[in-house]
Amino acid sequence: MTVIEIDRREPPGAARAAMMLQRAHWAAELFARYDIERVRRILDAVAQAAEAHAERYAEWAVEETGMGVVEHKVIKNVACSRDLWARYRDHDYVSPRTLDDDKVLELPRPAGVVFALTPTTNPIATTYFKVLLALMTRNAIVVSPHPGAKAVCADAVRVLSDAAVQAGAPDGCIQVVEEPSIPLIEALMTDQTTDVIVATGGNAVVRAAYRSGNPAIGVGPGNVPSFLDATADIPAAARLIVESKSFDNSILCTNESAVIVEEEAADQLVRELGRAGAHVCSPEEVELVRERLFPEGRMRLDLIGKDATVLAEEAGLKVAPTTRVIVAPFSLVVPEEPLAREKLFPVLGLVRVPNTRAGISAAQAMLRITGAGHSASIHSTRAQTIMEYGAAVKVLRVSVNVGNSLGSAGVLTNLAPTMTIGTGFYGRSSLGENLEPRHLVNWTRVAYNADRSVPFDDFAGMQPWRLDAVRHASAPAPAAEAAPAVETDLLREEVRRLILEELKELTRQ
Repeated sequence: MTVIEIDRREPPGAARAAMMLQRAHWAAELFARYDIERVRRILDAVAQAAEAHAERYAEWAVEETGMGVVEHKVIKNVACSRDLWARYRDHDYVSPRTLDDDKVLELPRPAGVVFALTPTTNPIATTYFKVLLALMTRNAIVVSPHPGAKAVCADAVRVLSDAAVQAGAPDGCIQVVEEPSIPLIEALMTDQTTDVIVATGGNAVVRAAYRSGNPAIGVGPGNVPSFLDATADIPAAARLIVESKSFDNSILCTNESAVIVEEEAADQLVRELGRAGAHVCSPEEVELVRERLFPEGRMRLDLIGKDATVLAEEAGLKVAPTTRVIVAPFSLVVPEEPLAREKLFPVLGLVRVPNTRAGISAAQAMLRITGAGHSASIHSTRAQTIMEYGAAVKVLRVSVNVGNSLGSAGVLTNLAPTMTIGTGFYGRSSLGENLEPRHLVNWTRVAYNADRSVPFDDFAGMQPWRLDAVRHASAPAPAAEAAPAVETDLLREEVRRLILEELKELTRQ
């Protein structure tokens, strides 16, 4: 009889993953007992530390990845630190709340341990964004950066972790995978201690997160059609499009991929694009762009995030040294046309259409190729056209009369500011909105009998978290200068209690 031996060895990286996650688990258990004042104190410190390093990390990210524009990365880093916290500082994802008319008590429940994958295109902004969201909702977070940006991300996470711990956060609530590898990332994603995965990156990364067996929030690729009708303010639209397409050299997934313009406005748009800093290609130059920037119909990955002048040199084009965007006109939106696909460098497709109906059809065709669920933009002053466009394109955010790079990302619109764009059912994503703090917390709803004769209790001033109960039961109240020491002792006591509870539970299994 043949005996088949089964290899029961753990995959490489599993032991280290287990240690990181166990540390995060203990931190999350303790963090879940913090009150809103303590959480805000931690976030004040972390947001301040993040903003203080915004420029240094922008420079480092460009140096390490070879992608993007330093001053634009500074804008994103500040938007995802100081500005993000300013937007949400008065929001409360920590305290119980009551719906008196419905007789419901709501108790916030953090996810626990968040495993966050970050991309090489927006390494620091995404790291800042996900760390702050985790802290707002009392989650622990383990950041796994793209290998191409691991040094700058690891340093940033250490800075944020130090700031958080010094402000009173549990040690281990912010960690980083300093040497990411496929086996280690797989072990972290599939470990049962991971409570939710937040994946920002390519399709392979997102699909792996969904296959992990753990809850996952992943997003799909963009391919933004930008429709411009004859009623638009053409000079303003051209300026906004060039600014957006050149922002950080087009590495935001919300950047415009192609402009679809009504024939009536096309010639004026071409002139205004040139005035705004774009080089509009001749038919011969378009062929050079296709051949040299999209060999075999695929975007050259080594050119992602490069300047327009670098792209022009690679394509053999003669352009002004101040050129910010290369515009490549094409005629048909078909799958084999690379200019109709997502482009993570400042090359912008341009398609002329006879009327609005044809423009909407062209936008729909682009999204059938790729980018479903992501985002689109429109420049128009006609409300009916804007509504028809929004209803026709299969995306979940449409920006109006604004550059889409920062429009759909919520920086220049009132959408939730985000570095993770949910594509919903259209894009096979579990998230249909811009990721924001509320997506990382669930609520236990304690619902009373709806009969009005049954009373609903008054929960004002009550706190369900044991750590607070211990502290509030202490008498007399500690002096202000002694508070940190007393609080530290209470935290240590709570950690010991949690560990003992966990060990007791393990011995029963």
